[in-house]
Amino acid sequence: MQSVIKGLLQKNGSKIVLLVMDGLGGLPYKGPEGAFAGKTELEAAHTPNLDRLSGASACGMHLPVGAGITPGSGPGHLGLFGYDPLKWEIGRGILEAVGLGLDVKKTDVAIRCNYATLEDNVITDRRAGRPSTEKMRKVTELLQKEIPEIDGVKFIFGPGMEHRFAVIMRFPEALTPEAAMVNDSDPQMEGKAPLPLIPKHPKAERTAAIAAKFINKVEEILKGGHPQNYTLVRGFSTHPRMPSLLEAYGLRALAIASYPMYRGLARLIGMEAPDFEGSFDEEIEYMKHNWDSYDFFFIHFKKTDSYGEDGNFAEKVKKIEEVDGALPSILALKPEALIITGDHSTPAVMKGHSWHPVPVMLHAPYVLGGLTEGFSERQCLKGELGIIPSVSLMALALANAGRLKKFGS
Repeated sequence: MQSVIKGLLQKNGSKIVLLVMDGLGGLPYKGPEGAFAGKTELEAAHTPNLDRLSGASACGMHLPVGAGITPGSGPGHLGLFGYDPLKWEIGRGILEAVGLGLDVKKTDVAIRCNYATLEDNVITDRRAGRPSTEKMRKVTELLQKEIPEIDGVKFIFGPGMEHRFAVIMRFPEALTPEAAMVNDSDPQMEGKAPLPLIPKHPKAERTAAIAAKFINKVEEILKGGHPQNYTLVRGFSTHPRMPSLLEAYGLRALAIASYPMYRGLARLIGMEAPDFEGSFDEEIEYMKHNWDSYDFFFIHFKKTDSYGEDGNFAEKVKKIEEVDGALPSILALKPEALIITGDHSTPAVMKGHSWHPVPVMLHAPYVLGGLTEGFSERQCLKGELGIIPSVSLMALALANAGRLKKFGS
């Protein structure tokens, strides 16, 4: 589809805004009877601005990868940006590393790491108590000092947000993607032992062996540092070769995201993605200051996903309400096309990503509208978009912004 769209592109001065509330989709609350009973997080939230806007928008649901497939954040965002995640598979490690500003080369394997708590060879907390970013930055600097190299492979560390950090394994020679074909050690749930690193290709055997030594060295250095006494690794990946958003869709794009992984993905497809730190209101203010310099604006809001993963229904509701309160500031800029959605669903009742379709609204002058009475999963199912692949949203945004010519005579 990218090749078809490329031939239809036309320039104009229109603006497209993509607001991603990470992990937006939810499921009905299953706790004690009360205000939340039987409602999803979106239904439980007081969102007068989102509800009002949905009535004048094209609403629906989108599937990030496919029916029944639970997406990671990388594939979820790729689809929203108009890149088929089944064609462009990018490892989490490369996204985290690039997002943290590390210079990834053809000789590198990038890994995303979590500080974690290990007790009797069982992971009791995958996020090590969600420590402060400042505290863990110092720990990461210590690891860089203590582990500069293993068996001729250099290790380059990048401290991230809270419990996260990235590592680049820099080999002496250029690598092919097969060198990164190593499974994650993260079991994705507490109460399980870390998974052994197993190469999935002969070219990945050295990577797996050295990474295993790395984990052991980290454990030795952090010994006694409860609750941060271990590291889980995942997302082994090499640098991909992808067309930029400008090449594929003719868009000069700005990404405004406080979490490194999302900046990393944006940079891989040619977006400007500054090392932004600030509140959601400050993200909008930053977009306002740069409004004349770009065609496409990606704004990322993380905490809806974080509280979903924690199983904290009430706090996820509050974060949805926070975005709702800031929505008039975005509308005041009058973008020709505004998409509000999530990259995947993270129902608090499941404490993790899920395969469920994600609510979406497209606000633009040339939509039918008038079919929904609010912005929620059940209401969006009544909308004109139906249930569509995530990768279709970019084409719809371009069309509504007047950036696509007619196909054929």
